[in-house]
Amino acid sequence: MKIVFLDTLTFGEDADLSAFDALGETIYHPVTHEEETLKRIIDAEVVVTNKVVITEAMMQEAKKLKLICVAATGMNNIDLEAAKRQNIPVKNVAGYSTHSVVQHTFTILFYLIGHSRYYDEYVKEKFWQTSDIFTHIGRPFSEVAGKRWGIIGMGHIGQEVAKVARAFGAQIIYYSTSGKNRDQGYESVDLSTLLSSSDIITIHAPLNEQTQNLLHYENMKLLKEHAVVINVARGGIINEADLAQTIKEKPIYVGVDVASKEPIEVTNPLLDVQSERLYITPHIAWTSVEARKTLLQAVEEHIKAFQKGL
Repeated sequence: MKIVFLDTLTFGEDADLSAFDALGETIYHPVTHEEETLKRIIDAEVVVTNKVVITEAMMQEAKKLKLICVAATGMNNIDLEAAKRQNIPVKNVAGYSTHSVVQHTFTILFYLIGHSRYYDEYVKEKFWQTSDIFTHIGRPFSEVAGKRWGIIGMGHIGQEVAKVARAFGAQIIYYSTSGKNRDQGYESVDLSTLLSSSDIITIHAPLNEQTQNLLHYENMKLLKEHAVVINVARGGIINEADLAQTIKEKPIYVGVDVASKEPIEVTNPLLDVQSERLYITPHIAWTSVEARKTLLQAVEEHIKAFQKGL
């Protein structure tokens, strides 16, 4: 069996892929560009991709293709209807990164509200060493306890964030983007109420027709001054040009781990915002060592199950 990985660099250079060598003739490509995809999968029976797109035309040409493994939860890079028509199963991996995403949500939060960059630089630039007192309160910060925490998207990750936030003493409200998650033990509110009343807002929803540009200039006017907005879901959920303008006009704090196009484009309006109130990370919320290990183990199990005819 010939197995082809299309983008192993997305798993990290520390990822151990040796288990796949025992499953067949395995070829690893760190990166695959669009014009290279067909040539690389043409003789493959199993293809493993994280973000490389596989189209219907490619499936029609790759006559030996019998299984597509998506090393991620989202499968929008695969023409699923075409795969179904050609009887090619597509297997993704769900739930592998929940703890990692929850942890990064709080990493972003504490960086922003604790003014970590400011205090680190204060010491390293030798201001503390010459202080007249033992402490320095140049950037006052508040506690999470007692704050109103609004969650957009109360799926599994949203629920886990709510548990941790409640442990810190936050009051939880949420907006269900699908309209289905209504019995979560927390108060369900409409989006306007959530935006206007929350001190902290975190986004954990999928990107679809209902959530594209869910946050835009007009409804972000509702945000409280000094509110914190964190997006670890998908970039397109917030209109980035509108967000950049809002940050410039209003004293809010924003942390994003995702962009509408990734890698982030040099023309992305958020890159023009020069403010310590904006913190950007390069889509790493899902990438803890443990999460990536779990992801690869799940892909391995998918291939083994396929080989057994399951």
